[in-house]
Amino acid sequence: MDSIWTQTAQLPQFAPLDKDLKTGVLIIGGGMAGVLCAYWLARAGVDYALVEADRIGGGISKDTTAKITVQHGLIYDKLIQKFGVGMARLYLDANRAALEDYRTLCQNIDCDFEERDAYIYALHDRRKLEQEQTALSRLGFPAELVTSLPLPFPTAGALRFEGQAQFHPLKFLASIAKNLRIFEHTKVLELGPGKAVTNGGTVMAEKIIVATHFPLLNKHGGYFLKLYQERSYVLALKNAPKIDGMYRDENKKGLSFRCYKNLLLLGGGSRRTGKAGNGWRELEDFVRRYWPDAQEIARWAAQDCITLDGAPYIGQYAKSTPNLYVVTGFNKWGMTSSMAAAMVLRDLILRRENPYASLFNPSRTVLRQQLAVNGLESTLGLLTPTKPRCPHMGCALKYNAAEQSWDCPCHGSRFSKDGTLIDNPATDDKRRI
Repeated sequence: MDSIWTQTAQLPQFAPLDKDLKTGVLIIGGGMAGVLCAYWLARAGVDYALVEADRIGGGISKDTTAKITVQHGLIYDKLIQKFGVGMARLYLDANRAALEDYRTLCQNIDCDFEERDAYIYALHDRRKLEQEQTALSRLGFPAELVTSLPLPFPTAGALRFEGQAQFHPLKFLASIAKNLRIFEHTKVLELGPGKAVTNGGTVMAEKIIVATHFPLLNKHGGYFLKLYQERSYVLALKNAPKIDGMYRDENKKGLSFRCYKNLLLLGGGSRRTGKAGNGWRELEDFVRRYWPDAQEIARWAAQDCITLDGAPYIGQYAKSTPNLYVVTGFNKWGMTSSMAAAMVLRDLILRRENPYASLFNPSRTVLRQQLAVNGLESTLGLLTPTKPRCPHMGCALKYNAAEQSWDCPCHGSRFSKDGTLIDNPATDDKRRI
């Protein structure tokens, strides 16, 4: 189940940590967000080190569909309702700035960077698109409502976002990482104030950034209630139509489309991790119906952390941890969010003002409807009497037949059939099931 990015990129290798270390900033996690944090801190002359339990880019970053866009679903009308026009504009501006940072960096990187328009389409309800267009107009963004789309099924139209982009995420990661201070195969076993104990030595650091997809500390920040995880699925198809642009259904259970070279990437099948779903079967049925001559080249699945209100958590881990920072909850938009996060965290560490820090503050209100849903799922998982159990917080695991894994519906940890850890927040490498 390797993605096409994994099949077509050569990542640099880094030695594991083999002695104690002292540094100004320790970054835990070598995905896109963590490596970008290291890159910008290095550019700013900050003393830093990054530790990764496996290989850089080996987690969720390799499973993205790699869209670099401010188009994050029908989010701007919702952000205005939750945060107000000012904060919604900050979200748009943060992602605009992230897109421009990628555009600048990619001028000198061979990572298949291509400018493409992004479209959010609706199957039936055009009013949702009109509401979003009105919200974007209030924010000063000229999204165009279009009715003719190159998709093989009828729609009610789409909003077009001009001048967005797509790229090869691992080629990009390989380029920016090659001269950074990175230690691979270095797992954090214990984390305390100013200190991380790893399997290769103890790291003392003035400040620590946790960029581990799902935060690894339960006793601070309440992330086990503020986040849940969703899985979604991708097929890479040859002999399928070339669709110019990046397309996504406004319904989160709908389909997405983008091309990479001669391949069409078809995404969909989204569901909460640990819950029943059709997975790749839904995509296979779609291909059989519309493109029977298409040939599958690769398939993979992604797992995304979803926040209570649609905005990531970027900043101080909790009010009680002044030198501990976190980046998580990208809500399926990890590329622009990773760049925005790296800029925010760089400025916080350097004690600079950052216009977006207040929007992404992890300690903002949790009084959202999703909090009750997350709490209910955790309670049900804890009270379900069946075995096996997740070592993270003890919830009952569910078997995922499509991927042959044991998944946690509470917080999204996943294990192979023999108990090997696949996805966090669980931290045990192995658990016999």
